[in-house]
Amino acid sequence: MARKARIEFEGAVYHVLDRGDHREAIFRDDADHERFLTTLGEACARTGWRVHAFVLMRNHYHLLLETPQPNLVAGMRWFQRTYTVRFNRRHRLSGHLFQGRYKAVVVDPEEGGYFAVLSDYIHLNPVRARIIGLDQRLFDYPWSSYRGYAATRGRPAWFEPQRVLGELDLEDTARGRRLYAERMRERAVVELIEKPDARREELRRGWCLGGASFRERMLGLLDSTGEKLRGRGEVDGAVRRSHGEDEAQRLLERGLDFFNLPATELALVKKSDPRKLAIAVAIRGRTTVTNAWIARKLALGHVSHVSRCSQTAAASAEYFALRSAL
Repeated sequence: MARKARIEFEGAVYHVLDRGDHREAIFRDDADHERFLTTLGEACARTGWRVHAFVLMRNHYHLLLETPQPNLVAGMRWFQRTYTVRFNRRHRLSGHLFQGRYKAVVVDPEEGGYFAVLSDYIHLNPVRARIIGLDQRLFDYPWSSYRGYAATRGRPAWFEPQRVLGELDLEDTARGRRLYAERMRERAVVELIEKPDARREELRRGWCLGGASFRERMLGLLDSTGEKLRGRGEVDGAVRRSHGEDEAQRLLERGLDFFNLPATELALVKKSDPRKLAIAVAIRGRTTVTNAWIARKLALGHVSHVSRCSQTAAASAEYFALRSAL
């Protein structure tokens, strides 16, 4: 059976979630949580993603993710594979970590209210799981973006709370953050004592969140791929248009120009040349292209040379000079 397509376009917003294979843990301890967030930050640096909300539970995660470029598929491929490799290496395991493909519910970025509703849904996961009770604070759960809304300390560079706060008519000030915390306290109480409403079911099961015109536009994107739709309930994306190679090519050209290296002479320059390695590290850290692409374009020989030399090159004077110029 053919895989379902993904919807990708500039400025797309998604509610992304995935679970551990057979619902097993994808986070065994604090170090796993920290490594996941580090990997997410690296993915954001590669793709330009903006994360508006997140929560990490024992066997699953949720992200409210914005993609300024249409690169969800390429970015998620790198992100989940990289975290899987790091998790398996640390715990001396092998094989799949995640349960099949991640789910990506496309969200209308122009429709008011969805950012706040989704961030509420994401932040209240520990409450629904009864990890946080009425006698505790959401702030006490360390593995969600809620702390980034209630305070500014420790916010990752790739995390942006302003869109959600703006939908709630709150500013990113001490007063606005205090009002947000009070609101979320009330929402947590409601979550614990009331039955789920239809809106929550829509967030959990839907493939698209938006008005009728937005849904029709998304279905039009699906139709343009030639995919046979078996029903809207099965749809969770389309239009595969990653700009990873475009951005990588741009960085390659900027790097060659910066170091005055003609592309036609790359094969004559040593594979260990610090200028070539600096360009490789810049491309590897800011795009989703493969090491094989980088090795081929920079005449670095075997693909393993890219990853093997990256750590050394990342601390070189050539890399720091190039990074400031990009």
